[in-house]
Amino acid sequence: MKIAFYSPLKSPNHPVPSGDRLMARLLMAALVKAGHQVEIASEVRAFLPDASADAIETRAAAMNVERARISALWRERGAPDVWFCYHPYYKAPDLMGPALAREFGIGYVTAEASYSARRNNGLWADMQQQVLDAIEQASVNICLTRRDLEGLAAASPGASLALLPPFIDPGLFLEKPLRPEPRRLITVAMMRSGDKMDSYVMLADALSRLTHLPWQLSVVGDGPRAADVRALFGGFDADRIVWYGEKSAAEIAALLSKAALYVWPGCGEAYGLAYLEAQAAGLPVVAQEIAGVPEVVLDGRTGLLTSPGDIDAYAQAIERLLANDAQRRALAGAARSFAVEERSLERAAVRLSAILDEYIKAGAI
Repeated sequence: MKIAFYSPLKSPNHPVPSGDRLMARLLMAALVKAGHQVEIASEVRAFLPDASADAIETRAAAMNVERARISALWRERGAPDVWFCYHPYYKAPDLMGPALAREFGIGYVTAEASYSARRNNGLWADMQQQVLDAIEQASVNICLTRRDLEGLAAASPGASLALLPPFIDPGLFLEKPLRPEPRRLITVAMMRSGDKMDSYVMLADALSRLTHLPWQLSVVGDGPRAADVRALFGGFDADRIVWYGEKSAAEIAALLSKAALYVWPGCGEAYGLAYLEAQAAGLPVVAQEIAGVPEVVLDGRTGLLTSPGDIDAYAQAIERLLANDAQRRALAGAARSFAVEERSLERAAVRLSAILDEYIKAGAI
């Protein structure tokens, strides 16, 4: 099929790296690998950090102009078979795809659509309704976690839903020979407010309880809260923390190959592709059993998950694997097998193709 791909939160071409951008790129790659022709339909963002009548009106006007442009282009060159929208939610609803799909009689598909009834207040309520309308119009809504699938099923019992577990392209991580340094911990994360900052706070607190052990932490990432993150770790000896800043995917793969343990609490993580990347590099993960983290880290098999907010338990889990290298190595092997064999781009392309084929055969696409 010819697929028009749109990500209202952040284009796959956006210059700032993030999990959203990576997942958008991976979905496009999986669609291509499944045999489809994929083009980015628009670079125009629908994201609004805060709701105000003026901002919503300005965004609506911009979307109307962009929708008219796309409509004229399709009338001239021909329409695609499907509009595929990645990650519509209340701050970044799809304000073009549903109308274009109706206008041209084409399929409409969402991936990682998100709906939360607690956001139904004030000006956000209208955005929530737009998201729900799109979910109900979609030929199929592809959910990346069971948590999201259950949420959509509760919000819209008649919606068509399918599950596609989070995945990565493990190629870069398989290229690097694994030379784990026994006491080397590593984390890879953006430095921004909210859940990311909360995780850095928790990690610093947990590690402050383990200064009797000879570990060293590599920190990969950058962002607007970089100075605050560095301050969190200011009480440690200078040689304890190694700051790498933002790195390319290949550089991250190289750093992961030299570490022994991936540590990131994962406060509020939708799932966290970085966990899968770490596991593909042969690293067990220590995280919290929170939000979507259990969808990508299997407690006792590929890592250790602790109760949300329990900093003592989190510190003890890190200590346990630092002290027991046999267990760490067993988890490391299982982690790599899980990421490479069960959560690969190739496996995802097969699953994605099966989902779309099912709805094509049913005449929904």
